[in-house]
Amino acid sequence: MAADTEPLRTQADLLRRGLADLRTEDAELASILDAEVTRQHRTLSLVSSSCAAGPRTLAASASALLNVTVEGTPGRRHHAGCENADRVESLAIRRAQELFAAQYAGVQSHSASNANYQVLTSLAEPGDTILGMALDHGGHLTHSSALAFTGANYKAIRYGTTSQGVIDYDEVRKLALAHRPRIIICGATAYSRVLDFQRFRAIADEAGALLLADISHIAGLVATGRHPSPIDAAHVTTTCTHKQLAGPRGGLILSGRDADIKVPGLRSTLRAVLDQAVFPGMQGAPAVNMIAAKAAALGYAMSPRFDACMGRVRSTADEMAGAFMAQDYEVVGGGTENHTILLQLRGGITGSIAESALEACGIIVSKKRAPGETRSSFVGDGLCIGAGSIAQRHIDSQGCRQVVDLVCRILGQVTPLGEHKYSLAPALQEMFRLEVEALCLRYPITDYRDR
Repeated sequence: MAADTEPLRTQADLLRRGLADLRTEDAELASILDAEVTRQHRTLSLVSSSCAAGPRTLAASASALLNVTVEGTPGRRHHAGCENADRVESLAIRRAQELFAAQYAGVQSHSASNANYQVLTSLAEPGDTILGMALDHGGHLTHSSALAFTGANYKAIRYGTTSQGVIDYDEVRKLALAHRPRIIICGATAYSRVLDFQRFRAIADEAGALLLADISHIAGLVATGRHPSPIDAAHVTTTCTHKQLAGPRGGLILSGRDADIKVPGLRSTLRAVLDQAVFPGMQGAPAVNMIAAKAAALGYAMSPRFDACMGRVRSTADEMAGAFMAQDYEVVGGGTENHTILLQLRGGITGSIAESALEACGIIVSKKRAPGETRSSFVGDGLCIGAGSIAQRHIDSQGCRQVVDLVCRILGQVTPLGEHKYSLAPALQEMFRLEVEALCLRYPITDYRDR
């Protein structure tokens, strides 16, 4: 029997055949995929939302479950042939509940943004008031931005941070009591301090609101006890699976002690409302192969290796924040209590320039608006730096200081020529790029293996 007609009986058979077919039948695509692997290993990612998925998660995402169409929940499908899809989804649900100590877990959402929209549409009516963190102060588009679904469909009120870059809980309470929102959203994309979920819940209860916590950026720290958990403080918690959990692109919806309450204004329990919000509310058939990848990532997140990685996230973030301050850079908030460092730039260098110049040298960062910035987010005056990928590389204290020194040396050689344009000598750019490559080779991405 010819090799290409042999039956594919196992996942390993499928992966081997798929890789072979890509190389022989679609060399153009195969070369692009190889180039991306090379890019990721030869560049240094300091993006706060970035962690690399391990091989087993990648393999699970490429499973034959992609071929299965399912609608509904395990045991209650609208299609036949769902036996193994049910098993995989039940496994992912069980692992999510165990990892986060949740009473309810929904694993079908295609992303955390989808999960947020699904929660909002299930608990609020169009035109209802919601209260969320302003995008310019570290929030997320889905929390209250006028540019997103939330701003278009709800009366979105926004809270922010003080000049020191910390949440003003008194302001949150005043806004909540003044506007009586249906939902208060807590969580951030660029906030370096611990979130006080209990205080948010007290404010929500006083204002008669439901509390939604989005922990996409801190899910790993929450899961390993390095940040307080919102599961029993918030009515609903959402997270993505591809940031700190190092899984596939996707979302989770979680609930703790409130999972079986009757939602004010609705006739069903919270868990029933949340299930219906995903299907048939806003999403058809889930991507079962990605649910398998979520199960793989959640399994890894319960391992000692993951716990050790999250420990490195915290120590690395502290080390880098201190190193930047030693180089006379302002770290918003005076330091970090999670994985994020919000850096205030100087010398006329905008976030746009810093992002481009550092990328040209092999370092990937995200531009950001620091508190008080009035220019567009496409310009910005700060950088949001995260410790996730650095921790995956097992970079030690000396290496952390070397990374910070590289960033500072590169920015020190940049001459701004406006808000977006800059000058950096090609010879210096090449020198820095080679230094970055050498650092990446010295510290490869291996957090899913012991070192």
